[in-house]
Amino acid sequence: MGSSPDVIALVDCVSFYANAERVFDPSIATRPTVVLSNNDGCVVAADPLAKAMDPDIMGKPWFQIEAWCRAAGVAARSSNYELYGSLSGRVAEILGRFSAWQEVYSIDESFIRLRGTPAEVEAIGQEIRATVLRLTGIPVRVSIAPTKTLAKVAALGIKKVPAMNGVLDLRRYESDQLDRILDSIPVTDLWGVAGRTGKKLAAMGIHTARELRDSNPMWIRKRFSVVMQRTVLELRGTRCIDLETQPVTAKDQLIYSRSFSVKITDADVLDQVISIYAQRVSARLRAQKSLAGHLSAWVSTGWADERSVAHTGHVNVPLATPSDDPIALTKAAGRLLPKCFPVDGIRYARAGVVLTDLRDVDGTMPLSLFREEFEGRGIGRALDDITRKLGRDAVGVGLGGIKKPPGWEMKRAMLSKRAMTHWDELPVAVS
Repeated sequence: MGSSPDVIALVDCVSFYANAERVFDPSIATRPTVVLSNNDGCVVAADPLAKAMDPDIMGKPWFQIEAWCRAAGVAARSSNYELYGSLSGRVAEILGRFSAWQEVYSIDESFIRLRGTPAEVEAIGQEIRATVLRLTGIPVRVSIAPTKTLAKVAALGIKKVPAMNGVLDLRRYESDQLDRILDSIPVTDLWGVAGRTGKKLAAMGIHTARELRDSNPMWIRKRFSVVMQRTVLELRGTRCIDLETQPVTAKDQLIYSRSFSVKITDADVLDQVISIYAQRVSARLRAQKSLAGHLSAWVSTGWADERSVAHTGHVNVPLATPSDDPIALTKAAGRLLPKCFPVDGIRYARAGVVLTDLRDVDGTMPLSLFREEFEGRGIGRALDDITRKLGRDAVGVGLGGIKKPPGWEMKRAMLSKRAMTHWDELPVAVS
């Protein structure tokens, strides 16, 4: 490998969801832990202890393994995305202290750029690990290489070899050693190579990372894409994918969809669902300072519900003027309701509201002639201010403002405290 002092370091949180649960709950510090999906449906995260007890535990339905988990001492938690998001933000802020170049890649991964010899950057990697663990309680790994793709390769090595102590600079290996490493990695384990692409590569005789690296980049580009060509070059140590250090631009589509904890068979209850979903997605719209030109809403039954008449209702609503107003969007979503319950025996399981045709709020000046009377009065901003001070369920428009907690909302029976974002859920220290 080359000895360029400028390298990419991938910092990823170890078993992030499970370890985030342990930060404020020491009672599960040494217990195998799993985190469940929305509605406590199935396992979406498991720490190495839980995976050692059941290598196939990921994705298993909770109702199938609940008794086994309780008997085996496996701790289970409902997914707590507010807690994970706040901890992720703190980890990212700490990583920013170690480099002027940082790309927050996902909730538990960041790329940063470092400079130095392998020994120097590995020492920085150990300092990063110690600092993040001390300030947040989250263990991290630091995988270092000349390119992003090779940093991902280094991450595979760290996971398999505990003796590396969570830090590896791939430049420490000679070329023949790196050949053997890449030969041991199936091509489908590489960053950006999906299963279907892997099958296509296998049909061409390319099964390992080394075989892909040694293929002709132009030949790969003709048969796949420029993205795959970049993967080949990055495996050779040529940097083609730089850090995206600029903030992510506003999304061009916003969705709020959920499954219900109980099946909905009543039109009034469904009216409340659509009202609340429309208001929540409108809050996201205002948060990114956008207006929507089009709304669609849908509701459907569960695919495995043998007690229900199968049905999906859907409506598309072009808005007369682009809007972020909660009343306008709630009224538009409400046009779904006449399409629901066309026959008896329907038990709806999930619904969603989707906003598209988004544009910057500062670049749009709709003619007032086509605007509803209530728009422009700042109702959305007022709702946002109240929500920030009193919580998400403090106020709402129409049926979305009903104080009684909806019984259909997502089930999270094992939800931990949102210790970093809610005053009434702060951890209590006992001496």
